[in-house]
Formats: sequence, C-alpha cells, structure tokens
Amino acid sequence: MVFEGDVDIVVLPGSAGEMGILPHHAPLLTTLNYGVIKVRTRGHEEVFTVAGGVAEVQPDIVTVLADAAENVAEIDISRAETARKRAEEILSKGVPPDTDTYLAVEAALRRSNLRLDAVRRYRKTTARPTTRTEE
Repeated sequence: MVFEGDVDIVVLPGSAGEMGILPHHAPLLTTLNYGVIKVRTRGHEEVFTVAGGVAEVQPDIVTVLADAAENVAEIDISRAETARKRAEEILSKGVPPDTDTYLAVEAALRRSNLRLDAVRRYRKTTARPTTRTEE
C-alpha cells in the first residue's frame, strides 16, 4: 500500500486518457497505463508513478491495484538511472532469444524512464532564490 486517506481529487492515467475522480464519482473500472497518479488534499498534492494496473472507482472510494507504484518523493534517482542503463545495455546487444526476457527488460526500461521523468517533473527541488540587482 502506497497511500490511504481522504482526498479531494485523484487523477489517474487511464487507458482511455487521464481522468480526474472527484468524490461521489459514478462507478467505473479502468485499466491504467504507465504514468502518474496525482492525489490532492486541501491544496497538498502527492504524486506516484504507476506501471500499469487497474482502478476501481466507487462513489466514496478509489482502489488502485498496480503492477508497480512508488511515491515520487521516495524515488532513488541513482537506482533508477542504473536500472535504465542496464536495460539499455541489454537491449543494445540485440533482442534476447527469450521473448519473456525481452519483455521484462523492455518493461524495466519503461519503468526507469517513467520514474526519472516523474522526478524531473514533480519532485520539489530546493533551488536557491535568485536575486536581481539593478544597475
């Protein structure tokens, strides 16, 4: 479990496109693409990567069963970069003879790229404030 609690809105990467789920939403079931789930509560937003899965929406609860999910704030950048490089190296040598191996390496590359992209887009950085001086 990566998140549980009351929220104002959940934004999901559904197979038919990004969808926002508000309280009392009509029931639905959707598959999830690789992407980002955003959970907003009283102006605070948490962001999670999700590598496929399904979401069930009921009027008062959203349940996500994901193949893999991770809070963007907790992503280990060096681990994700290492996994990406390892997958790229394996794929650059040619298609592995075992189709299952190829699919696993391709999925690992997609997850690594997703995680790194999510960190770049959503992780709060501690940038120094810039100062302007007038001349």
